[in-house]
Amino acid sequence: MTAARTTPADRPPMGLRERKKIKTRQAIRTATYALIEEQGYDATTIEQIADRAEVSPSTVFRYFPTKEDIVITDEWDPVMLAEVRARPEDESWADVLRHVMRTALDLSLAEEPEVTRLRTRLGVEVPAVRARMIESMSATGRLLREALAERSGLDPDSLELRVFAMSVMGGLMEVSHYWAETGHRDDIRELVDRALDVLEQGLPTGKH
Repeated sequence: MTAARTTPADRPPMGLRERKKIKTRQAIRTATYALIEEQGYDATTIEQIADRAEVSPSTVFRYFPTKEDIVITDEWDPVMLAEVRARPEDESWADVLRHVMRTALDLSLAEEPEVTRLRTRLGVEVPAVRARMIESMSATGRLLREALAERSGLDPDSLELRVFAMSVMGGLMEVSHYWAETGHRDDIRELVDRALDVLEQGLPTGKH
């Protein structure tokens, strides 16, 4: 992952094996989402997922260690990190993060809006998914910390950078929960902007 922006024409064509892996992963995820919508999360088993995706249970486990890993995705992490590294050096932290988060959200919502809503709902309703989401966002926070360290020259293990990166990730997780709890009625991009406003400006003045 570098700051260079590539276009589809710049990227080398994927080999057959890589294309088959992507197709298999997508088939497993599609089967999982469909089954969860039909019968709920707890009732959906790996065996059912494998049968619906027309693969073996061992194949499911080869791609996803747990059912929660099928639901929670970190596929946008490389996109976010590349965007952080590509932003102008003199751009403010807030503007960098707004751009990066909006890019990731636009990609996610454009490709699978209903799946994005399902994931956030499961993150609120299912304790195992919520726990896996926290673990995933912690890992993403470490990657974000490294990218921000490159921009700032700060030690990625410094307390300040740790607190900043995890404050961002924690805020985004609360945005996800709020969006699901309120029935996805708001534009999640606007909710992210509001969350970043709080991180940048502090809490709004309360009414007396």
